[in-house]
Amino acid sequence: MSPLELRPKELCRYDLVSLGEVMLRLDPGEGRIHTTRSFQVWEGGGEYNVARGLRRCFGLRTAMLTALADNPVGRLLEDLMLQGGVDTSFVRFVPYDGVGRAARNGINFTERGFGPRGAVGCSDRGHTAVAGLQPGDLDFERVFARDGARWLHTGGIFAALSETTPSVAAEAMRHAREHGAVVSYDLNYRQSLWKAHGGTPRARDVNRELVEHVDVLFGNEEDFTAALGFESGGDHAYSSLSLDGYRRLLRRVVQAFPNLRVVATSLRVAPNAGVNSWGGLLYTGGEFYEVAPREIAILDRVGGGDSFASGIIYGLLAGESPDVALRCGVAHGALAMSTPGDTSMASLSEVLKAMNGGNARIDR
Repeated sequence: MSPLELRPKELCRYDLVSLGEVMLRLDPGEGRIHTTRSFQVWEGGGEYNVARGLRRCFGLRTAMLTALADNPVGRLLEDLMLQGGVDTSFVRFVPYDGVGRAARNGINFTERGFGPRGAVGCSDRGHTAVAGLQPGDLDFERVFARDGARWLHTGGIFAALSETTPSVAAEAMRHAREHGAVVSYDLNYRQSLWKAHGGTPRARDVNRELVEHVDVLFGNEEDFTAALGFESGGDHAYSSLSLDGYRRLLRRVVQAFPNLRVVATSLRVAPNAGVNSWGGLLYTGGEFYEVAPREIAILDRVGGGDSFASGIIYGLLAGESPDVALRCGVAHGALAMSTPGDTSMASLSEVLKAMNGGNARIDR
């Protein structure tokens, strides 16, 4: 049984809404950003990837809460979201001044890595429309009271975009909780996003304040230490993938934030870009649930953590046990990293097959 109290599905238009930035990803394929002459275009963003995965893989009803500059690039992002099946009713289109001085759309250049060469990301996302959001700009009352949503998902990437986005996240959480929606948050610490306004100390202040209003928390060892301040004593004990170390860490997080009902972390070691050790750990109700890490082949690791989160959310929304939800998240994350782009291309049948130990023989 799920450890959460969920709003009845029939009373809500949406199973989940995500609050965050949607960027245009420019992918050089097998090449390098600094030498390529062509890019493949995808859409992506930490919070968006969860909503899209839940819609396309798991068939749930999702919507995106975001803002875009109203120009051809913004409309391309809208079209990509529509192709992903995510409802765009709440996208705020901001007038474009011709060059993007006031508001523009974010771009993320990402190469996949290979062998000893890790993946590389280069963001171009300053002064974006979503970073300019202020409290009151998005109609959360309509989302949670009139239309109804069972779950709100947001995270540390959105909170890091500007001085105002943490207040918007807090506003969304307040409306969600008032109307009985579950709130999840992925810490998703990105040093590059915080260094221009306060660095790690500011990240910790913002994240610790927001996590006080969260039910389900996702993160990895860097997220919990850098974004929340749970130091490992300087010896990086939590980055060694010691299961006992992870257990101690998650217990400390829940002790500090007793409002948390579920905390989950992926277990990853990346000796090279093409093969990772991948598993997961979930803590709820004083009990741990584990999927032991095993080696998996990686084509494109970007978005794997978001698919891990969306798989767990699907399991919890479906009323499954924490163990089943975790296995769903680990399987979905692994499958998402077997395809290019930030977003999942997996199907529910593939996830179920992977959860049940299915092999990779050809289906025909």
